[in-house]
Order: sequence, then structure tokens, then C-alpha cells
Amino acid sequence: MATQSTPYCGDSLPLGDWNVSDSAAGKPERSAGQAKILLVEASAANRRKMRSALGEFEYELIEAGTTSEAVAAVSLNAVDLVLIDLLAPEMGATEFCRMLKRAPATQFLPVFVVAGFDDIEAEVRAIEAGADEFLIAPLRPKAFRARVQASLRYKAMIDSLDDSETVLFSLAQSVEERDPTLGQHCQRLSLMAAAMGIALNLPPQDIATLQRGGYLHDIGKVAIPDSVLFKPGPLNEEEWAIMKSHTEKGERICSHMRTLTDILPIIRHHHERWDGSGYPDGLKGEEIPLLARILQMADVYDALTTARCYKRALLPEEAIEVMSDEAKRGWRDPNMVELFIDILPMFRTQAPADFSRLSLNALASSLEKFRKQPARSSSRTSLFENQFQLANGL
Repeated sequence: MATQSTPYCGDSLPLGDWNVSDSAAGKPERSAGQAKILLVEASAANRRKMRSALGEFEYELIEAGTTSEAVAAVSLNAVDLVLIDLLAPEMGATEFCRMLKRAPATQFLPVFVVAGFDDIEAEVRAIEAGADEFLIAPLRPKAFRARVQASLRYKAMIDSLDDSETVLFSLAQSVEERDPTLGQHCQRLSLMAAAMGIALNLPPQDIATLQRGGYLHDIGKVAIPDSVLFKPGPLNEEEWAIMKSHTEKGERICSHMRTLTDILPIIRHHHERWDGSGYPDGLKGEEIPLLARILQMADVYDALTTARCYKRALLPEEAIEVMSDEAKRGWRDPNMVELFIDILPMFRTQAPADFSRLSLNALASSLEKFRKQPARSSSRTSLFENQFQLANGL
């Protein structure tokens, strides 16, 4: 059958459109039964040769002439495999591959590097950067198609694992739906925690973990009865024990998925206290994982400023006063409270209708003055890599 080919024009994508996804598990939609292959090649003649080598199996081909166009294409499409020329304009195939493999959202995306000449050093660099195949043109169509189809089958298997993760995010969302007063609690926590991670200059993997932790931190509450979860008055000793168990229940729910391993400390420990009086393990000071302490700041602030069945919503100034007092009492990490207060003004500006779609790129710019490290290089490679990480919620 004839393949569907879609040229991609990167210039049509405004920088402000590089957004955090609507949900931490959200993915661009895929046409049923069709694999999407991204071809990054500047030469129209070479693109024609590649289409010919791919043959007639069912797929959609997305074409990009430069690596910046390819970055945008990956961010906006559910790409299943990348074919990239070794000398692709701007970044080159090796750096582009390294960038994809560093990002959690695309680390399992198969990348085939195609070279017009045999260069063992170039092949070694590409493989070290994470390339799945290094092929020399002219391609042998039959063998090439077999490799492509094998990689697409592997990618489909990985995606089926991700479907299990999507179920967990849906369960987490159901916690909010049980209580309409929460609004977009998970989205707000995801954004605020990621903002603190950026301010601390944490690596992209940690930023992604904070964003996903914002959605999954209270997933254990799906196992808490409504009579306890929504009780308007104080909980008795037995009810409080049930409520506190949501941290361990949440960890147990997510513990069987390797992709969620980094989030487990957030789920289990976001109610620990700096002085050791928290739960479930009574961890003290820096025994509490850093990412759990970061998310705790967002969780406490959002709880204070949201109306609940048993209290009114505090004003931001009142919430900060409470958090500062709790730091003095030894409940909160004083450094995390101070950092949160520093970045709070950006959260008090008028929010868009869909708070979760606030551009993380704009967020990073707003936080630049709070960074403790010198700004990164402004080279084109660094710029594209930073944009890609932000586009994929890193």
C-alpha cells in the first residue's frame, strides 16, 4: 500500500507551544494500526531512496530536514522510530541520538543512524550515544525492512507496558474526582514541584520524577474509605491510622512497575517531618529524600490555600506564615520553605484556564535568577536539548 508522508516545518512551532502535557501520562495520539517513522534527512533525493527502501508495509512517514524540525516532530507526534542521516544539519545524528536517549520520555525510541560512507569511529560514537543501528548506504532493502519491523515490534511492546502506567495515572486522577474541592490539585503540585526542581538546578530525570510524583503522590487514597477521607471533623485514632496508611498503600500499588521506581520515595515519604515526627517511617532531616521534601512544599501550600470540608482556603500570605511557623517548629526543611517563598510570586500571577498547560520553558526563564549555577551554554546544541527536555515535561 502507499505510505502516508508528512513533511514537517519546524518554523511553524512557536516556542511558547512547548507545553507540559495535559496529564503526566499523556501521549500524542497514534493512528490505529500505523507506525510513525521520522526521517531526518536534508536531501530530497535521499528521502526518496529511503522511502523506496522502506517498501510497502503500513506506516506513516514524517519528514524533517534539520534536527530542530526533528525535535519539534518528536514532541508533537507519537513517533515509533527515527531514521537520521549521520550528517543531519545543525546537531548531527550522534548528538540528536544522545539527546533522545537522555530524555525519559524517549529513551526507548529506536534510532537508526544512516551514513553515506563507512567510518568506524563515527559508528562507535553513534552506538555510544545510544543508536540502535548504524547503517551504511546504499541500504539492502530486505534486511533494512526486517530491522525496522523488528524495532517497531519492540517499541510496541514498550508502549504496552506504558499502558499499565497510564492506568495508574487514571487511578490517581480518580482521587481528585472523588473530591470536587481539590480542583486540579495534581496538576498544580506537578508544576510547583517541577519549578522548585528547576530552581535547584536538578537534572532532567529528577524534574520528570517531580512532575510525575505530583500526579501519583496520593494514589494510595484510592484505598481509603470515603467515611475517613471526607470526614468533616477530626479523625479518631483508628481513622487516623487508616488515613496515614495511604503512603504505604500508594507505594505498594506502584512498586511493581520499574518505570515508577524513582517516584516511590515521593509516594512513601511526602508526609515525613524534618524533626522525625512524620509518617510512615519517622525519617528525620536529610534522611527524608530530597524529592519528597520538594513535593511536600507544594502539597502543604496547595492544601492550605484550598478550601476543604473542614476549613476555609487561606490567602497566600497566610499560608506562607503557617509554613514558616512549621519550619521554626521543626516540621519542614527550612531551606525548602525559603526556596518555595522565593518562587511563590510566579504562582500568584493570573493562571491560564488550563493550569497544567503553562509552558515549562517560560517557567524556566522566570526562575533563571534563582539558579545557583551559571547559565548553560547558549550553543545551538544546548538550546535544542533544553527545549526538547522542556517539551517532554523534563
